[in-house]
Order: sequence, then C-alpha cells, then structure tokens
Amino acid sequence: MPFYITDPDGAPLALAGLRSTWHDPTGNALPLRSCTIVTTTPNELMASIHSRMPVILPREAWDLWLDTATDAAELTALLRPYSGNLMAWRVSTLVNNPTNDGRALIEASLADA
Repeated sequence: MPFYITDPDGAPLALAGLRSTWHDPTGNALPLRSCTIVTTTPNELMASIHSRMPVILPREAWDLWLDTATDAAELTALLRPYSGNLMAWRVSTLVNNPTNDGRALIEASLADA
C-alpha cells in the first residue's frame, strides 16, 4: 500500500543519498552510474508503515551533506531517524505506474474513507 509522506507545511524534504560512477578498467564499457537513498531505523510515524525510512536531512545539514570535504564522522551523525514533523496518508496504487501523473496521485485513497 503506497503512502504520501510530506512536511506538514509542504516544505521540500532532502533525502540522504550517495552516487557513484564505475569505470571499466579496460576502457571497453561505458561508465556505469548508480545511486542509492540511505535508510535508517524508522521514527514513530514511519514505524507504523515500514521497518526503515530514508534519512531525511534537516535543512541546516543540506550543504554539509553535499560538501565533499565534510568529515565522515560529521556525516555519520546525520544518519538517524528524522525528528521533524511529517504527515502520511495512503494513496491510490495508481502511483505504481510511471505513466500516471497529476495531483490526484497524492490525494487520500478512497480505501481510507
């Protein structure tokens, strides 16, 4: 069952992510780009939905996360459940098809009515 998860004020959420590019040492293949969203144990809201959650970075940590000179210990300290406010509600399984689009995808599912 899909959920829409948002900041109550509609402010953007920044998820901790990593990216990498692998280069074939023989030079015979195109570079392989990959990325991942970092997860952690869930906070109280998310625990009712799933056994883990994305690491949501507080706004004051965005630049720190993106700065390649940041010390690993500082970054590790950010890998914790989000302590800010979040809202979540079930949405239609229409979100499972990438050809679907529009605000209707984030409206509460009739299954909750």
